[in-house]
Amino acid sequence: MKRAAQLQPLSRQHHLGLNISRHAKECTDEPKETAKHWLSLVSYIQEMQSHFQIEDNLIAKALRPYSISKPDVALALSVLDKQHKTLHILMSEVEGSSQHQSNQVTATQVKKLATLLYDHIRFEERELFPLVESYLTKEELNAIYAAIPDSIKRSDENR
Repeated sequence: MKRAAQLQPLSRQHHLGLNISRHAKECTDEPKETAKHWLSLVSYIQEMQSHFQIEDNLIAKALRPYSISKPDVALALSVLDKQHKTLHILMSEVEGSSQHQSNQVTATQVKKLATLLYDHIRFEERELFPLVESYLTKEELNAIYAAIPDSIKRSDENR
């Protein structure tokens, strides 16, 4: 699917998350495998903090005025907020109960986090980003792009 140029770096980050979560959803009960998948998921989510901040602070803020008259926008913002909170809560609960030892994480916990992450990324790509492209101005899209760390932009983008 064609994505607005300003959102393409965020979509590229999503591609890696889909790959990591898809593999983790298939993990077995073998402790080394669950630890490996858990570490991949948690590392990805931790590296995505600036991505989450862009979504929460720029995208959600820019869409909020439309949520009053557009039920689809209101629902998308509610889902976004709930999913971000749920991802962080699950990570915190599991890390707290295992004293940060990923070798004590169960396959069920890995699969639950992987499914949440996978569903979240699909939601953003299929529902949230199309709303962003529909409602936000070029200036708002450019502000989102400007907030994206240079490390995930491509040098040939020249936006």
